[in-house]
Amino acid sequence: MNKVILMGRLTRDPEVRYSQGESSMAIAKYSLAVDRRGRSQEGDQTADFINITAFGRAGEFAEKYLHKGTKVLVTGRIQTGSYTNKDGVKVYTTDVIAEDQEFAESKNASSSNGGGYQEAAAPAPVAAGDGFMNVPEGIDEDLPFAQPGR
Repeated sequence: MNKVILMGRLTRDPEVRYSQGESSMAIAKYSLAVDRRGRSQEGDQTADFINITAFGRAGEFAEKYLHKGTKVLVTGRIQTGSYTNKDGVKVYTTDVIAEDQEFAESKNASSSNGGGYQEAAAPAPVAAGDGFMNVPEGIDEDLPFAQPGR
């Protein structure tokens, strides 16, 4: 089984290209900084920088929604390869092919941590006496289950 689950922050905006031909497909490439557990001998936090490639709809998602600093959860598979560079040296590559990409934090948390979102903070919901949260006025249209005009 070849399955990878990673959580980290994009180190740069995705590079997106489209394949040639009758049905072009998005190909997005980006690098993900993934913290290692523990610290180095000097006490510094260490990270791995992992190359991610997303094809098709996953590539389009990366192009539209992912930006430098965005914290994401990526599920995919490892793909290895090799090529000979211009100096005649064989270079080995390891990439993660993204099958699923999800946001790992809210838009507000992302903007406060240097992510790609700029949004004003909404008023915090207050618990009502019945245990449910009151939704502040004006944000109900952003809720996926809200009915228009209610």
